[in-house]
Amino acid sequence: MKEIAKSLRGQRHKMALGPLFKLIEAIFELLVPLVIAGMINVGIYTADVSFILQRGLWLLGLTVCGALCAFIGQYFAAQAAAEVGRTLRNRVWKKTLSLSHEQAGQVGAGRLIHLVTGDVLQIQHGVNMLVRLGARIPFLAIGGVIMALWLNPTIGLVFLGSVLVLGAILAVIVSRLLRGFGKIQSEQDELAQLTRENLAGARVICAFNRQAVERTDFDREATALTGLIIRTGRLAALMNPVSTLLINLAIFCTLYLGARHTVQGLTNPGEIVALVSYMTTTLLAIAVAVNLVMICTRAMASAKRVEEVLEMESTIVDGAGAEPQADAPALRFAGVTVCYEQSTRPALEDVSFILERGQVLGIIGGIGSGKSTLAGLILRFMDAEAGEIKVSGADVKDYARQDLRRQIGYAPQKSSLFTGTVAENLRMACPDATDEALWEALTVAQAADFVRERTGGLNTPVEQGGRNFSGGQRQRLGIACALVGRPPLVILDDAFAALDYLSDKAVRQALRDWAGDTAVVLIGQRVATVQNADQILVLDEGQVVGLGTHEVLLETCTVYQEICHSQGLEG
Repeated sequence: MKEIAKSLRGQRHKMALGPLFKLIEAIFELLVPLVIAGMINVGIYTADVSFILQRGLWLLGLTVCGALCAFIGQYFAAQAAAEVGRTLRNRVWKKTLSLSHEQAGQVGAGRLIHLVTGDVLQIQHGVNMLVRLGARIPFLAIGGVIMALWLNPTIGLVFLGSVLVLGAILAVIVSRLLRGFGKIQSEQDELAQLTRENLAGARVICAFNRQAVERTDFDREATALTGLIIRTGRLAALMNPVSTLLINLAIFCTLYLGARHTVQGLTNPGEIVALVSYMTTTLLAIAVAVNLVMICTRAMASAKRVEEVLEMESTIVDGAGAEPQADAPALRFAGVTVCYEQSTRPALEDVSFILERGQVLGIIGGIGSGKSTLAGLILRFMDAEAGEIKVSGADVKDYARQDLRRQIGYAPQKSSLFTGTVAENLRMACPDATDEALWEALTVAQAADFVRERTGGLNTPVEQGGRNFSGGQRQRLGIACALVGRPPLVILDDAFAALDYLSDKAVRQALRDWAGDTAVVLIGQRVATVQNADQILVLDEGQVVGLGTHEVLLETCTVYQEICHSQGLEG
């Protein structure tokens, strides 16, 4: 649990002060029965009103001091828990962003969401309750037994036996509950993943009339989770009745023995009242301790899941730092090979090419040929197993990732817009960009017209995922995001897929006029998208099968000829 301990380091003073004040509260609570016993044995027995009033003021003082200490202790506990939760959420999120795409896929979006919400909340709750009760409950339980044995050893032994019996019964219940909670967490993960898949693919489900099938699958998972929760809840529901029954039986035995001892003159009524009070306090403390164990166990299970992510070592490590060279090619691949885990063949094998500044490189190939993998290698979403990739004359592994990506404008096939405004989305890569620079990028991306038509212009609100824009508009805004700031290298990874042919042509023409010294990598499925590039790289099953201009490839590359033929282009 060393990773969780790191999140607690900054809260050491709160983690110490919280239990300290709760311990002082427990001391005041243990003194109350003694004061009450004195009121009964002296004040009430002798009808001494002044003594009763004096002890009443003592009780009031103990109550006020105890309440004040409880408030301070709970304040520190809540503060420590909230800070731990915030720290863990930030660390999990930061760790996830530092992982390679393959590692992030292993974690999974559903699990990540559950980690930063449910699991961290369980840890936060566990820290809160541990700070509040970790010192107070043992002190009350042990202190109550000691005080009972001190007041009356005979009845104290009955008291001790009741404590041991209650503890043993509750321990059995808790051990079974913990197994149930572990199964519930696993089922919650599966249900969260299924829910996310259904939400993400809602249109596809409706298009193929799969609603009934998906509803059945969801009902099955939800029913399984519900059954687990009900069974575990029934077992948990036994705790309070069992605790209450045993506490009442212990009180009955105490009153019975106390009455006999009182008649025999071995004790007095005040001590009996104090013994009952200590017994109630101690047995209730044990019941609360059992709940605390359950909470902490669930928190530890969640902490283990969080630690699994925090302890993941990213396969992408920042370089010591590199400076781009102004006279070097914008991009250079030399013998690059990469293979995905559990894949039988490389995703890319022995890829080599050079892209000079101001040139446009088109990349085309069938589905699964390695086009997006190539783009991911440039951005260091993953690392090559062999070969060398250089951006502006320096190996990508020598750059810090932030410095590398600051030189690259990237637009993926599926544009991701975030809640905010159009301007805020455009300024993601270049926060200091002027409005003029934003309008320039929008104009090149053929997005200026529909942005101007909106009443807010650059301040037009963008809803979650950009759902208040059409697919083509989102894609053009994504292209504009890549162009803001005029980065030395722009990668458009099939970013024209949602555009019609006229928009595609207009964007490419505007892009060539705009580029200047900026090198552009155009990845696409359409020949029309790449045919006017300075050179075209043809990929087939991860291998380079052609490199040259459109005219050269039509004569020399069979794969390129087949792609052109399939799209009705013969020359």
